[in-house]
Order: sequence, then structure tokens, then C-alpha cells
Amino acid sequence: MKSKLSDATRIVVKVGTSTLTYSTGLINIRKVESLVRCLSDIQNSGKQVVLVSSGAVSSGFAKIGFPIGHAITTEEKQAAAAVGQCELINMYDRLFSAYGHKVGQVLLTKDVIDDLVRRQHAEVTLKILLDMGCIPIINENDTVSSEELRFGGNDTLSAIVAELCEADLLINLSDIDGFFDCDPRTNQSAKLIERVTEITPELEAAAGGAGTGRGTGGMIAKLKAAKMANACGVDMVIANGKEPEILYDILDGTAKCTVFEAKKEN
Repeated sequence: MKSKLSDATRIVVKVGTSTLTYSTGLINIRKVESLVRCLSDIQNSGKQVVLVSSGAVSSGFAKIGFPIGHAITTEEKQAAAAVGQCELINMYDRLFSAYGHKVGQVLLTKDVIDDLVRRQHAEVTLKILLDMGCIPIINENDTVSSEELRFGGNDTLSAIVAELCEADLLINLSDIDGFFDCDPRTNQSAKLIERVTEITPELEAAAGGAGTGRGTGGMIAKLKAAKMANACGVDMVIANGKEPEILYDILDGTAKCTVFEAKKEN
């Protein structure tokens, strides 16, 4: 498995809102700069990188100045996403450019993936961006998404993107070290499961509920993403994104994390 991770040549990295922002909703500049530096270095090594980035809604609210505790409507979230997405892509473009890399923004909704023709257009766009040496930065198009158009969070979106671009590896950077046999936030005896070769009903039962208040997912969403990725032959890693340099350790096979290993076809 160690060599399999290090041999991955096309890697999708998903970062959640809790990884990218402070509790205020404002961007954690130090962490984002570190993330961009690591991804640029990995790209420099000859690998191809795709970034699935959350954070638009949260940073949009912070930019607009919504008061803490304000009852948020769907329409206000959509407006905040429009503002926040500008903030995110401007920051990524500036930071990646400093390391000599080009970025391309791709915003998706569920109806795009569900429609065969539009899905093929998305696949071709990603392929061309990667062939041109660009780093695609992908998010759900929260500004126009309604309930029936949503993926249900960027955990699910990242698994779909991994399939669209025929990735070798999906790395899901979260606020937890990996998948545990029970919730480590409430049970100090929780044990990290380092390798998963089959997602069983017992694992799904251990996944629990939602994650942090600033994100939309949780371990159950990540487990669903792992199941989707593995089904199309993509290995997935859940690791703590507190220090983005963990990306190096993941690719070296030395990181404290959970690897969901896709079954090889006979």
C-alpha cells in the first residue's frame, strides 16, 4: 500500500471549511499558504493535482459581515457563496502563481453530473486543464444550487471528481486523524483504523453524524465518499489537515491516517 500511494500520479485533494477557515469564518492564511506550497511542490514532482476546495460560503459571510448567530436563509447562503468564491479563487490564483502554477476554476452542480452530455463536457474540461499543466480548483456551485441540485457536500463531490478525472488517489483532509472505531471526540479509547479494505455495515454504524458547525459533512459523508471512490478503483485517504505538510507523509506512506483501499480487478 505504501508504494501504491507513492506511485499515484493523479491526485485529488479535498479540503473542508474547518481546515481552511478560523471559527470566525475568515480564511486561515497561514494554513492556505502552506497547502498551496505543498500542492505546488507535489505538482513540481511530476504528479497532477486537482483541488476540491470548500470555504466559499463561510468566507463570504465573513466578508459581508453577517453577525454571529444570524438566522441564515438559503438565499443569503447563495449570495455569500458568490462573494466567497471570488475571495477563494483570487487567493488561490495569487498563491499558486507565486510558485509558477496556473489554476482553473470549475463549479459543478448535481444536474451537470447526472446529465450524460454535460458530464462528458466536465470530464473533457478537466482532462484539458490537466494536460495543459493547470491545477483545477473545484467547488460546488452554491450560488445556484437548490436542494435537488446539491451533491450533499464536497466529500461526495470529491469522489465524483476523482472518477471524472480518473484519479489514482483521493486525499480527504479533515479535522480528524482518520476513521476511528468510535467517535474520538467523546470516547478517549477510540482506536484509529489505519486500513480499510471493505466498508461494512459495522463501519457505517461507527461513522456517526455530522462534523463541525462550519462544515456540511461528517464522518458518515466521508465514508460514503470512500465507498464511491473505491467503487471506481480509486484509493482514498482520510487525514488531519491541521498541518498540510501531512500530504508529503501520505505519499511517503508514513502518515497517521486511514487508507480506504480499492479492490483490484481480476
